[in-house]
Amino acid sequence: MPSDEQLAVGLLGRTAHGRAATSLRALPFLAFARHIVADGRVLLRMPRSCGYHQVCAGSVVAYGADNLNSAGPGESLWTVQVVGRCDVHEPSADEIDRFGPAPREVDGEPFEPVYLRIEPQFGSVHFTDGAAGSL
Repeated sequence: MPSDEQLAVGLLGRTAHGRAATSLRALPFLAFARHIVADGRVLLRMPRSCGYHQVCAGSVVAYGADNLNSAGPGESLWTVQVVGRCDVHEPSADEIDRFGPAPREVDGEPFEPVYLRIEPQFGSVHFTDGAAGSL
């Protein structure tokens, strides 16, 4: 039976976007990201223009995603998070391909990607019984 961390990372592989949570000047901070799973790690792509990478890199980050808007009829809803150290990552060509097409702009600025890697140390998973809208 997989651990919660392994299950969380596996479920993240079924989604494309999530949110990174960390702290900024001792206050909670959330940042959106595109993600992929590679070798048990969560790789993030963020827009450089937002500066989110500067807050996340070198910090402990919680990263979460869910299938709340994509579950089919009768499919269980789930939400997961992994927690671990986040560092700047130089992706391979294969990893860049797996991220898929990047947006042209974010908030009117040309999109320039920054890549980060989370080494999961902890994971949590929550399921519902499959009734749509049951959370």
